[in-house]
Amino acid sequence: MKIGLRVVLPKTLLLAMAVATTAAVAARAQTPGGGSAGQLRAQLREVEASETELRERAAELDEAMKPENIERSLALTGSTRPEELREQRRRQLENEKEKVRAQLDQLAASRARLEAAIATADSEDYRRSAQPPPPVSSTSTTTTATSTGSVQPTRPQKQRRRSVRRRSLRRPRRSRP
Repeated sequence: MKIGLRVVLPKTLLLAMAVATTAAVAARAQTPGGGSAGQLRAQLREVEASETELRERAAELDEAMKPENIERSLALTGSTRPEELREQRRRQLENEKEKVRAQLDQLAASRARLEAAIATADSEDYRRSAQPPPPVSSTSTTTTATSTGSVQPTRPQKQRRRSVRRRSLRRPRRSRP
């Protein structure tokens, strides 16, 4: 059974890495705002790469599930019940193939979400680029240069209000002779 573990362990590690990648991509795709179209396209490329790896793994499993290949993989294993070993190996390969299919389904869903998010981000970018820039108001902040050469913002100057006194509170003016 040592040979079986040598073959299964690297495959299990590959499967675990694919699951972790799928989870990370799905989490990024579900974040609010979604990110820019460029970031989303990078995530889509990651998903496509993971899909390719998993499809290759599914093809390897299909090949390994053939009866002659199962027989060959157990050829060096001595047992009084080879039928049980072959059945066990076949079930193991089927389980692994089902996990790969489930991951492929998750990646397909992630891919669909990312493609929709990319389309939304592209349309939002286009909408923003099609709008005219906002007009510059006269009360906007201006900058002034200081003696050190740095530029500092200045506030718009407020108009001072003259205090209006009520006439009834003022003393009447005296006329001078």
